[in-house]
Amino acid sequence: MNAGLIGVGKYVPSQILTNADLEKRMDTSDEWIRTMTGIEERRIADDSMDTSDMAYNAAVEAIRHAGIKAEEIGLILVATVTPDRPFPSVSTMIQERLGAKNAAAMDISAACAGFMYGVVTAKQFVESGVYDYILVVGVEKLSKITDWEDRNTAVLFGDGAGAAIVGKVSEGRGILSFELGADGSGGKHLYQDKYLHMNGREVFKFAVRQMGESAVNVIEKAGLEKEDVDFLIPHQANIRIMEASRERLGLPVEKMSKTVHKYGNTSAASIPISLVDDLAEGRVKDDDILVMVGFGGGLTWGALCIKWGR
Repeated sequence: MNAGLIGVGKYVPSQILTNADLEKRMDTSDEWIRTMTGIEERRIADDSMDTSDMAYNAAVEAIRHAGIKAEEIGLILVATVTPDRPFPSVSTMIQERLGAKNAAAMDISAACAGFMYGVVTAKQFVESGVYDYILVVGVEKLSKITDWEDRNTAVLFGDGAGAAIVGKVSEGRGILSFELGADGSGGKHLYQDKYLHMNGREVFKFAVRQMGESAVNVIEKAGLEKEDVDFLIPHQANIRIMEASRERLGLPVEKMSKTVHKYGNTSAASIPISLVDDLAEGRVKDDDILVMVGFGGGLTWGALCIKWGR
């Protein structure tokens, strides 16, 4: 049996923080931010909304889209590095709110690659017959670990949640291949003490190399060629990194997901949020070959090759 994504959902806060707003708070400019990152605005959750609230809202939408009931979920996996608190986990908090009384629950900490780690973990449980449906959520409230005096990082990040139900799909569809990886020696380049810190130059070099390599690797593992890929959904961190991945695959601009301009880098939430928008706008269709690839602190990375559809 094949596992695939049978329902998706997203949630982004209503409050928009534009580049013009940031110009008033720090020494930066709209032109510089757009040129260097591709970001025009990002969503910021207020004090009344925490990580679990965004995760819950995205999960409700994914469950509805999948056409299942919360009680049918066997496992909840939440990828986040910004939980409400160290414990209880976000996954257990939304389990209670969803009424998913039959679900086990745990959080995953793999930074921006967390959603990929969650989907690959879910795939194993579904294909081994342990669980029929698994809820995977990527969610971050990065605004609470952002140093708003640091112009190098404050312009990059936004808040949001994306969710997917992983379950059985028809023959030939679903997750065709995957790659997960980590390099702990690079952890010093992207980390949190009180606030998020990043060595932008080193992370950029790593991301450009690893995103391209991982994308190619999952295509080859699936027994496909680069020409077979219909759509690329890269982690929405920086438009220059994303473009490097697209060029590595030889894809035209219209075959790459691009939401970084309106949401910024939402870490573990960025790929599922983008997928929801791409589906809604008709860019992803049944039987399309998709490549999803992301990287994050740790350093971690992950990629999927999927034949879309149920």
